[in-house]
Amino acid sequence: MRVFFRLQNVFMLRDTSTMSDEQTIAVYNDKVNDYREMTKELKEGEALEQFMAAIPTKGLVLDLGCGPGNSSALLQKFGFSVDPVDASTEMVNIANAHFPIDARLATFDDINASEHYDGVWANFSLLHAERQEFSTILTFIFAAIKSGGALHLGMKTGEGAHRDELGRFYTFYTRSELTHCLESVGFQILSTRTGADKGLAGTVDPWVTILSRKPL
Repeated sequence: MRVFFRLQNVFMLRDTSTMSDEQTIAVYNDKVNDYREMTKELKEGEALEQFMAAIPTKGLVLDLGCGPGNSSALLQKFGFSVDPVDASTEMVNIANAHFPIDARLATFDDINASEHYDGVWANFSLLHAERQEFSTILTFIFAAIKSGGALHLGMKTGEGAHRDELGRFYTFYTRSELTHCLESVGFQILSTRTGADKGLAGTVDPWVTILSRKPL
């Protein structure tokens, strides 16, 4: 399916057939309780603290790939308005069952706002997008953020693309590749953090989080 969206007075063609991986979504639907158990502790952490400090108090945040809703719940707790979205029906259901956040079903294809959000929290969600779609998604995120707003991007690092033992599709980038992609669409890099953690598939994987800003 092909859909046209209007962005900055230019019509852009978006091929929505490649931007959502059904096998990955099916894994999240099936493993929703395991994922929530792994992430159920509510703690803001350094990345979320830095993100909240970079956007206006009571600002509106798009939680892109909200999962079980923890980050949105914390943002709401600290006074921010949230728009939590996820491509997994079961993730949306469990998020709304545990938090009053009004999570809704949406995919990367549905980012079509203009100057609407004060910030976008994309915490380990865009790593499921195909490499050829990544810059396009970042372009639409850039358009959706207000001038001066911020983007938090969390990604696993590495090279290539493959499915994990659970069948989820991943595209991997180096930190320099990610900063280049962000800067290419207009974001200014504010800070980066790196680390490694054990995920749902049981492997310990390296990651990077990048906080960037849309210039005024």
